[in-house]
Amino acid sequence: MSVHRIAAGEALARLDGFDTVIDARSESEFALDHLPGALNWPSLHDDERARVGTLYVQVSPFEARKLGAALVARNIAAHIEQHCIDKPKGWQPLLYCWRGGQRSGALALVLGQIGFRVQLVEGGYKAFRAAMLADLPARIEPLAFRVICGPTGSGKTRLLHALAAAGAQVLDLEGLARHRASVLGAIPGVPQPTQKHFEMCVWDALRALDTARPVFVEAESKKVGNLTLPEPLIAAMRASACLRVELAEDERVALLLEDYPFFVSDPAHFGQRLDTLVALRGRAVVDGWKAQIAAGRTEAVVRELLDKHYDPGYASSTRRNFARFEQARVVRLRDRSAAAMAAASAEILAAG
Repeated sequence: MSVHRIAAGEALARLDGFDTVIDARSESEFALDHLPGALNWPSLHDDERARVGTLYVQVSPFEARKLGAALVARNIAAHIEQHCIDKPKGWQPLLYCWRGGQRSGALALVLGQIGFRVQLVEGGYKAFRAAMLADLPARIEPLAFRVICGPTGSGKTRLLHALAAAGAQVLDLEGLARHRASVLGAIPGVPQPTQKHFEMCVWDALRALDTARPVFVEAESKKVGNLTLPEPLIAAMRASACLRVELAEDERVALLLEDYPFFVSDPAHFGQRLDTLVALRGRAVVDGWKAQIAAGRTEAVVRELLDKHYDPGYASSTRRNFARFEQARVVRLRDRSAAAMAAASAEILAAG
């Protein structure tokens, strides 16, 4: 039998060296978080886990184990038929479950008996996550961040994407969080990942970065929507060199209307999002904005949001949170176009 247990730290260091990473937990456990690139081969599906758990409590552990064994054997057979028939003898999978116990162990046993070279994470997902969190500071410390600052609608995200297209290294936190970061930044129909999976995705993105090259990242608060940035990352960003993006107000309004088209096409949704500002701006102000939206004056509302909500505290907040903001290089965008973003990116990269 070719099954080897490896420590979580070793699995973390060698993660890219395995042919397949297999998560033997149930679908709901996998959805909450999983290792980067992992495939879900449940030894027990969600409904089956519930059946076995109920039997364990209501009848006996022995009867539950018998049922569980039958279900696991059936599921392992299905996985082998669906996924393993075409695998060569040299295929090397990495397996894990919650704590590296019975569910992944059963699958590893059968795969090992076939002759595959199986690695099993000692301590399972729980141990891997602990090792990942411990590894985060070491991934962050050697990176040289360039933080893109600028008021709402100034084109920071567009500039970040243009830098990536020009070959620069970027860390797209809003992309990983699936959120535009402001109080109105939720994207309709696109749920955010769980906090645990967001942290796993951030770690996965960080480990791909070259420490010899700068990393461009958009300025963020501690939270992106409902998700919290890892503390070592936000601390490093706040101590890093900054770029200050400037764009004319008319262009900012037009950019926001382009980047948030659902606010124009779905006034009711826009109004619901504005309700989150009642505690800050008062019911009368928010109801006034909603009335303007109902009258088709969405552009006017966006302009008022910039003037009265977003802009007033931007500069003081940025200076307070980003220690090197006063020394920031100013990047003046001529407009919101892709060409302007590409030109600005070229200038930034040429300046080093």
